[in-house]
Amino acid sequence: MISPDKVFEAAKKKEKQNYKFRTYLKNHAEEKELDNQFLTLHNEIFPNYDCSKCRNCCKMYSAEIPESDLKADAEHLEITTDEFINKFLKPDKYGLNYVTQHIPCNFFMDNGDCMLGDCKPQTCKNYPYTNQPDRIFSLLGFIESVSICPVAYEICERLKQAYRFK
Repeated sequence: MISPDKVFEAAKKKEKQNYKFRTYLKNHAEEKELDNQFLTLHNEIFPNYDCSKCRNCCKMYSAEIPESDLKADAEHLEITTDEFINKFLKPDKYGLNYVTQHIPCNFFMDNGDCMLGDCKPQTCKNYPYTNQPDRIFSLLGFIESVSICPVAYEICERLKQAYRFK
């Protein structure tokens, strides 16, 4: 497995190939089979990977906080919902949810933990979404995550082997 500090550089070297692979999958992969391949690789790799030793996703992205989570997140931090919003969040570009004000994520702690603990947003828990259905419709996002997440990088490389993509 590639180390978290090397994944960006390695993915950058393969960027053109990865985007060509995305196009290849869009045109040649069967949707359900691709979902099964992603899920199989996800279930094979993630149980043996300690995300807390990486947290590139926390370092490189803003967290999206759905409005439905605001109250529980604020209570977890023992502040009011208004204080939570004012201190940590801003509206997303569509005005539908909130995102953290900063990158790295406002809730990322030096020890690799999340200040929100079990209240961490589902979007964070699911990243890089490799166990989610309909992967063929979000391959662009997946290819972007290859430069952030060592597991996504590994999944991409194994998929290339499975499809004999050069």
